[in-house]
Amino acid sequence: MELLAALPAFVVAVFLISASPGPAMALILRRAALRGFRGAVPTVLGLEAGLYVWALLAAAGFAALVAASEVAYLVLRVAGAAFLIVLGVRAWRAAWLQRRGAAAVPELAPVSPSHGWAAFGEGFVVMLANPKAAVFMIAFYPQFVPSDMPLFATTAVLAALQVVLETGFYLALAAGVARAGGWFRRPRIRARLEAVSGSVLIGLGLRVAVTAR
Repeated sequence: MELLAALPAFVVAVFLISASPGPAMALILRRAALRGFRGAVPTVLGLEAGLYVWALLAAAGFAALVAASEVAYLVLRVAGAAFLIVLGVRAWRAAWLQRRGAAAVPELAPVSPSHGWAAFGEGFVVMLANPKAAVFMIAFYPQFVPSDMPLFATTAVLAALQVVLETGFYLALAAGVARAGGWFRRPRIRARLEAVSGSVLIGLGLRVAVTAR
């Protein structure tokens, strides 16, 4: 009964977390605007797979070791920052090519398996290489796990619920953005979107690099 009583607060917390700006939101918005709804689905699934892995690592105690280890925390922080900056630079390059007319505006074609897996991997790495996720998971889930229930199994169930809720929220967001996809893919608008999203991703990467625990 304690777990059921805590579920409404858990759901509210998940939606507030999902709606907060960050790397996940930036990736999803960019992908939905330029690749449409189907193009955004693998990114969302990759992000949520990374989140679920972190939740299980937190329940198993590994995330606490990462958070406590200066070296492990630094390695993850640098790796996560570098990956975000690389994504941002790639977006800047796409904007530059678009302005020079060297990049054609792609039609909204079906997402190939290779592109889908690449987008999934992009989301997965962004989430998994975020040391803040480890700290967050350690602090977040124990608040909702009753003392008389098994930590790992209960955390796994709560994390699965969070994945379902966040996936629904992000897919709804992607669908809304994708409706204006034709406008976003106009040459001038696309170039500006790539430049802005690149700046956001690089800014987020620099923030991850310089922010302490």
